[in-house]
Amino acid sequence: MSPYALSILLSSLSMGTMLTFISNHWFLAWMGLEINTLAIIPLMTKLHHPRAIEAATKYFLIQASASALILFSSTINAWFTGEWTIINIQTNFSTIILTIALLMKLGIAPFHLWMPDVLQGLDLLTCLILSTWQKLAPMTLLIMTHHLLNSDMLTTMALLSTLIGGWGGLNQTQLRKIMAYSSIAHMGWMILILSFLPHLMMMNLFIYLLMTLCMFMMLMHFNSLNINKLTMSWIKNPTLTSMMMITLMSLGGLPPTSGFIPKWLILQEITKQNLMILASLMALSALLSLFFYLRLSYAVSLTSSPNMSNSKLYWRFKNYIPNPLPLTIIMSNMLLPITPLVINLFL
Repeated sequence: MSPYALSILLSSLSMGTMLTFISNHWFLAWMGLEINTLAIIPLMTKLHHPRAIEAATKYFLIQASASALILFSSTINAWFTGEWTIINIQTNFSTIILTIALLMKLGIAPFHLWMPDVLQGLDLLTCLILSTWQKLAPMTLLIMTHHLLNSDMLTTMALLSTLIGGWGGLNQTQLRKIMAYSSIAHMGWMILILSFLPHLMMMNLFIYLLMTLCMFMMLMHFNSLNINKLTMSWIKNPTLTSMMMITLMSLGGLPPTSGFIPKWLILQEITKQNLMILASLMALSALLSLFFYLRLSYAVSLTSSPNMSNSKLYWRFKNYIPNPLPLTIIMSNMLLPITPLVINLFL
């Protein structure tokens, strides 16, 4: 792709998200979401492969449907109230339609089926954008309207997302699909706490973005798309492979990594709300996700690829680590000792 076209598309992607950030009017927020969607479609089709075209088509149809539902919800609300402001939704029908639309955009169960198929057809850089930056605009709208949304509906979909995200990733060998189900499970944790502590959801989103950025950068460095290719990573770069194992544990939420912070605080808050059964189910669903992270760690560290390189010194000649990666590794794995500071940043 031409550098000029790429710069225009990335600028449009940023502008669409920023437009949604600063909007107080439903039409302006809808416009930002549409710019965001239209800007990423050319990035998804740059491979000129049938799988990429299929992924872009699926993504466009889902996002267009969700945007149409958002416009329909805001129009119905404006019909009854005479206002287009985002924080003024007074009809239950509009609230339900808006919740469904935003959850469709985020890929939360039961509207998650497009997510693994779309990510499987894309390159790793576009998968990274889709798993991180594209989540920000819908999450912003959810945070702005959290006090108006149906908490029972959000809780049910959050539990369903964590279960499906953990269950769906168990039998996968493709790393992009595993990261897609990982995203679905993490979104479930965020939606769960949205009705109780929105600032805790923002902290969870921040840590999720760090961990996902770190993981995708490692996969891009090793050029690994499936578990078999990942087994070659140890002879390429032992240090980075060790850090990948720790990042996988962080994604699974094991202490003392950064991924433990949001799960610990969310379970604590759910327990304070006397939702003991829900807290138990969420903790059990986290074990499902942890299983395939441990499976990846086992493949990376304790197995050998069937097509091993003849040179045992391969890692000595290609031991380059991208500049942003050390910082993201530190932040995605070592924030637990400064948990009070992290919490205060989002209060």
